[in-house]
Amino acid sequence: MSAASVERAAPQPSSVRRVVIASLVGTSLEWYDFFIYGTAAALVFNQLFFPSFEPLVGTLLAFTTYAVGFIARPLGGIVFGHYGDKVGRKNVLVATLLLMGVATFAIGLMPTYAAIGVWAPVLLVALRFLQGLGLGGEWGGAVLMTLESGDPRKRGLNASWPQVGVPIGLLLANGVLSLMGGVTGDGAFLSWGWCVPFLLSGLLVLVGLWIRLSVAESPLFQEVETKQVKAKAPIVDVLRRYPRQVLLAVGARLGVDVAFYLFVLFITTYVVTYLELPPSYALNAVLIAAACQVAFIPYFGSLSDRIGRRPVYLAGAIGAAIWSFAFFALLDTGSFPLIVVAAVVALVLHAAMYGPQASFIAEMFPTQVRYSGASMGYQLAGVVGGALAPIVATALLSSYDSSVVVSLYAVVVLAVTVLCVLIAKETARTDLTVGDAAFRAGVEDRSTPVRDGSEPC
Repeated sequence: MSAASVERAAPQPSSVRRVVIASLVGTSLEWYDFFIYGTAAALVFNQLFFPSFEPLVGTLLAFTTYAVGFIARPLGGIVFGHYGDKVGRKNVLVATLLLMGVATFAIGLMPTYAAIGVWAPVLLVALRFLQGLGLGGEWGGAVLMTLESGDPRKRGLNASWPQVGVPIGLLLANGVLSLMGGVTGDGAFLSWGWCVPFLLSGLLVLVGLWIRLSVAESPLFQEVETKQVKAKAPIVDVLRRYPRQVLLAVGARLGVDVAFYLFVLFITTYVVTYLELPPSYALNAVLIAAACQVAFIPYFGSLSDRIGRRPVYLAGAIGAAIWSFAFFALLDTGSFPLIVVAAVVALVLHAAMYGPQASFIAEMFPTQVRYSGASMGYQLAGVVGGALAPIVATALLSSYDSSVVVSLYAVVVLAVTVLCVLIAKETARTDLTVGDAAFRAGVEDRSTPVRDGSEPC
């Protein structure tokens, strides 16, 4: 069977469904691990690990340790991307899930500043770094397993399912932390209640590993492996032959990342520390909005299969830039229903970008270096996007005492995303095997449209 026929052939629905479930469950657990740190950083880490600072400064320092995870993500993307292109997507996904789970479980066992002094934040940073390594390698593999295993005419939908792991992980993280806060009360939650969500990760990871070990390798990677045409040095090949695609992927991702962390993480700081409203306002609003995103991400992924990745992506980016002003205006009302409206609309607009994003970025690269290229572009954006967004937003709010400058910050980075999406070519109808053949021949990838399965090869 030719590579082109592998690309066009649709696997049995049951096998595709199994791959989707395995990717979705594993990704949800990894994001759960990552998000409970972010929410805990906003709520309690300033008191537990930076108790000698003013509340807003302590929160800023807690977000700085949070940013370490983003700094580690490109390294994780490079390391695990290399092995994902060399030994396969499945094996690497098992390793990343295990690494993330162990690091998160260890955070739940860690002593605070009151017990071991300065070593507490040092250990916190080290474990956060390991979390970032695991998540850095996770995204590319989960997306590629679904994108490379399904019907090429449904790549946008299939690749969007691992993206759904983000709001599910957010729901789990905020839900468990909210539950523990309600059950234990403020004193007990600060003492030991915050640890429980981290310790729960150990049990959840075992479930994820069992599911992930049950799936087969992606067909496109198997084809590359069978023909013995794997890249010898994937990262080197990406940097040498696809630098433009990497830069466009970084830019396309940048605004999406900043918008997301302003809408789901900085909202907690703004509502609790700046507006002095109950933490439940922010947590519950984000929970409701994340639940909506679970439905909208695959919807927009599927829509991108029908009308293209770029139109859907651009609509979300422009809408999010405009909404960033209304978002804070609604938060300022102090009304819980209006805060919910602010969060829901924000995450629906984010879903319009995030739904087609996975396929859009992954389709820029051939199979031989797709794990490395997609991971590098996606994770590098996290360093200057998601890692800095809460820090920059908190610093801007502290300096100017106004949310308008925070909204302007969001508009600037979303403008970069709009520009990069406009420059990039449409990928929804490209035949991925053309890029694979071009890579083997050492020539530029001039991808052609995906043909219907009824057409002659």
